[in-house]
This record gives sequence, C-alpha cells and structure tokens, in this order.
Amino acid sequence: MAHADRTSPPLSEQIRQAHAGRAPILLPGVYDALSARLAAAAGFDAIYVTGAGLANSRLGVPDIGLTSVDQLADHVAAISDAVDVPLVVDGDTGFGNAVNVRHAVRKLERAGAAAIQLEDQVFPKKCGHFAGKAVIPLDEMRGKLQSALDSRRSEETLIVARTDAGATNGLDEAIERALAYRELGADVIFVEAPTSVDELRRVAAEVDAPLVANMVEGGSTPMVPLDELGEMGFSIALYANAALRTAQRAVTHAYAELREHGSSATLTDVMATWQERQEAVGKPHYDELEARYAS
Repeated sequence: MAHADRTSPPLSEQIRQAHAGRAPILLPGVYDALSARLAAAAGFDAIYVTGAGLANSRLGVPDIGLTSVDQLADHVAAISDAVDVPLVVDGDTGFGNAVNVRHAVRKLERAGAAAIQLEDQVFPKKCGHFAGKAVIPLDEMRGKLQSALDSRRSEETLIVARTDAGATNGLDEAIERALAYRELGADVIFVEAPTSVDELRRVAAEVDAPLVANMVEGGSTPMVPLDELGEMGFSIALYANAALRTAQRAVTHAYAELREHGSSATLTDVMATWQERQEAVGKPHYDELEARYAS
C-alpha cells in the first residue's frame, strides 16, 4: 500500500488545471481518519470530508444538521493529522448567521481545511437530496459568503459556495444564485441536485466557474461518467458517501455472519489481513519513530 503521507499539489492549482483543461478532479468522500488514509493511499490528490459521513459515522444520525462546528473541527483535525492531502470540508450552513460563519471558517481553517463548502439552506440544514429543504434569502447568503471570504487567513483557503435553490425555487434561481456567489468571489460553485442531464448541461453552460457535480447513488441527480462531466464543463466530480455506504454494507454482512456462525471464519477472505490493517494505519512509520527515539 502507498504511504498516506505523500504530498499532493495545492488544491487551488488542481482546480485551476481542472477548470482550464476540462479534466475533472475525482473527489472521494471520507468519513474518518482511516478512510482518509485509505483514500490517500489509493492515489487521490484531494479528499472530501463529508458532513453526512460525520453525522452517520460519529453520531449514528441522518444528515439533518445535528452536528456541531466543534465536532466537525475535531474531525477535520484528526483527518488532517493522518494525511497530507488537501481537504475539502463540508461546512454545511456555517452553523448559523454571518458571525457564526466567521467563527466556523477560522476553526476549520486552523484544523486543516484547504477548502470550506458553505450552502444557502436554512439552518438546521438537510441532506441536499432530502425532501423538505428551504433556502435563505439571496442577500443573507451574500452576507454569509462575504464573511467567509473576509475571515479566511489565507487566500489559498478556498470557499465553495453551494446553492440548494434548485429543489425549492427552480433551476433559474439556482443559476442566478450561482452567478451571484461567483461574482462575490467564491472560488468554486456547487449547484446541488440537478435532476437531469439537461439541467447539468445548463448549469455548466451558464455558470463560468469551477463547478462541482455531486454524484449521489440513488439521489436526485443522474450518474454521469467522469469524462462526460468534464466535457460539460465540471471541474470536480464528487462521490461524497460511496465509501461509507460500501463500508456499511460490508460491516452489516460481517455482523450477520458472526452472529449466525459464532465465528469469523467465513469472513477471512473478505477482510483486510492483519498486515494490511497495520500498514493502513501507518504502524511501520511509528515503529521507525520508536526505534529512532529509543534510549
């Protein structure tokens, strides 16, 4: 397995190249430090810290705004300490108003975020592919984004502006908001949950910015291959919870087998070996450190 602590190019440069060359970044979602190590070892040059993954894996609750900024910052810090790969962090709504956004951006930047995603839903938010969403007024979101832009300590920290207005107010307003957020200075634009290939194409044609396409298996948006998204004009293809959902199925199977057979013997062919487990969490590196500092 490759080392998880390799250094990737700066995220701003990755996005610039993706936008210029129509070769999208394939962005995997991670839900803890171990999944981040595995993503880095697989060769991804940037990873996405999913808010839904935090809610699901840490609290065992749905993505309906039940996590706190402190929980998210601690989560990001642990992941940042485990890998040397740029982190795109799902900051939900910024956990309140424009002043809360300032606090969240500062905390997440210190924790290791290379990019912070903020959305225009009413707080508390819901998963972008759930029913019953609502969005705040455009002017209020402008204020929150301006606060985020003013609050970051480094201009290398990118602000990803997401709009959920398509589901509530229609695609025309979603595009209007996307253009307004870009004009304000957002580095990346994320129009959540287009419902057809035609809507994806329209977003890409009308919004001149680095764009996120969120590929949610079973969600509102059709699954489109990476090369086709690049041809449309998207710079990032996000698979926020593919790994978590795969892990959920595997863990469910493991517990069912263990319960039925009273042994893990039927699982040895599908589980990581002892050595693979230790390599995944960097034990050889810690062995080297122990040897170096031994008296």
